[in-house]
Amino acid sequence: MKRSPTLPVIGLIGLGLVATAKASDDHIVLASTTSTENSGLFGAILPTFTEATGIQVRVVAVGTGQAFEIARRGDADSLLVHDRAGEDQFVAEGYATERADVMYNDFVIVGPGDDPAAVGEAEAIDDALQRIATAEAPFASRGDDSGTHRAELRLWQAADITPQGAWYRELGSGMGPTLNTAAAMDAYAMSDRATWAAFDNRQNLELLFEGDDALFNPYGSLLLSAERHPHIKHDLADQWHRWLLSDEGQQAIADFEINGEQLFFPNAE
Repeated sequence: MKRSPTLPVIGLIGLGLVATAKASDDHIVLASTTSTENSGLFGAILPTFTEATGIQVRVVAVGTGQAFEIARRGDADSLLVHDRAGEDQFVAEGYATERADVMYNDFVIVGPGDDPAAVGEAEAIDDALQRIATAEAPFASRGDDSGTHRAELRLWQAADITPQGAWYRELGSGMGPTLNTAAAMDAYAMSDRATWAAFDNRQNLELLFEGDDALFNPYGSLLLSAERHPHIKHDLADQWHRWLLSDEGQQAIADFEINGEQLFFPNAE
């Protein structure tokens, strides 16, 4: 009687399934911002990281406030956001063990080309916001507790303005949808520079104000706490964190451009 090939074949199939499962497990979930995703940055740098390490990165792109909540619940392995005050608090609360500067860019004020509030004539961001509020010109705010929204609220507060009334529209939307709404209603808006550069539905919108130091926009990578969430993939997340800070990661960030414009500037020490 001939020996049945069934068992060896099944064994080989089983080994294949194990290998496939192991390969598919080499990934991390990254909670990050809509600006890093919508700008195309991740599409540009993640293949380089995966080629170097074999680790896939699955991005959950949300507002920074929501990204913090995802990480607090232990539903992400890594965190890359842009709200320095919130990041420091996250570390102080014990949810992360390390925070590192990765890159920076800036915020800009965009609005209708005819600029009814004369924002383009402002000499500082507080002056620009005061002009919008005084004119009660439509302003589209993300209103979503994102890093951009948090920065916007700090700027209104620094200008001693409480934005309210029909002219101030809190949308509860991401950066792209907010810009779409601003374009549709000829409203002013604050955007990170990278999303604005990638935005192709500008209609009458133009970049009207930029360059104030208060519009500086740093991004940080955080290593999440193994004590808080021992189940997440700390080893793989550490490789991602270290790669972002490495010469290769920093160069990949610096090389990302849209229409010849560099949109993120590496600043790891």
